[in-house]
Amino acid sequence: MAALKLHGADVLVGTCSWADKTLTHDSNWYPKRTMKAAERLAFYASHFPLVEVDSTYYFPPTPELAESWVERSPAGFTFDVKAWSLLTGHPTFPHSLWEDLQAEVKPEFRDKRNLYAKHLPKAVVDECWARFRHALAPLWDAGRLGGVLLQWPEWFGPKTSARAEILAAVEFLHPYPCLIEFRRASWLQGEECDSTLSFLEDHDLPYVGVDEPQGFRSSMPPVLAATSRLAVVRFHGHNNENWDRKDISAAERFKYFYEDSELSPWAWRLRELASTADEVHVLFNNCWQDNAVRNASTMQALLAESSGVPAMEASAPASRHASEA
Repeated sequence: MAALKLHGADVLVGTCSWADKTLTHDSNWYPKRTMKAAERLAFYASHFPLVEVDSTYYFPPTPELAESWVERSPAGFTFDVKAWSLLTGHPTFPHSLWEDLQAEVKPEFRDKRNLYAKHLPKAVVDECWARFRHALAPLWDAGRLGGVLLQWPEWFGPKTSARAEILAAVEFLHPYPCLIEFRRASWLQGEECDSTLSFLEDHDLPYVGVDEPQGFRSSMPPVLAATSRLAVVRFHGHNNENWDRKDISAAERFKYFYEDSELSPWAWRLRELASTADEVHVLFNNCWQDNAVRNASTMQALLAESSGVPAMEASAPASRHASEA
């Protein structure tokens, strides 16, 4: 499946998983539930030109795994890869740390339920960055790596130290493109919005816009902006009931299906975004059963239509082609 061409930009639509258990076992989207991993990825790639790898958030990949993704996908297919949780300040499974580095965890933290970067010496954290980067080399060398999603946690606010941490992460991952997603609304509130977008634009970093439930501490407003040649939008759905729950699976948290009436205005906004970027990645993270693949298919059809659709009410665009629903 090739990318769409809109206003001269390549627009790639996909989902944030091709192997989620509720998709492979609880839906009929794949022709057979007994399909092998290689067959599933090949089938997925025949429908979409882009996928986000979410599993790398929980466990860092190996070069061999990345090489298998290259072998199982067609030329021109694109993978966006989510950074391992330890690298972006999130609680991390202790057993996800490489076995030969386990002894490097500081003694006072070895029995903790979650692992954080501060539980390790700086040299070991640097080694974690190096290993993560090395693991993605097969994707990069094959031209299949769209970008590494750096998803920063709720506590990560717009401070000088936070901006320095972002730039340090970008340096660790060079030359891979880094996609910046925030989970704290203060990055985009008031005058801070222009400062944030200027910072990203000055460093040629793609801002990741999101659609998600509003009214929560972690809620980000639905701002779209092209701060680099690549722009990214991720659709998390509107499952308000489960958004802040910690005792459920990711699939349950993002259990939501977008009606066509919700997607049509977004298609108009994505066309507008495409006029300000060279490439746009559109990803559906509502990975409950076949919700994401069905919504992604609908979005592809809407974007392919030659005629526009009415825009949702929006505030006047902020600087750097930013707009908010």
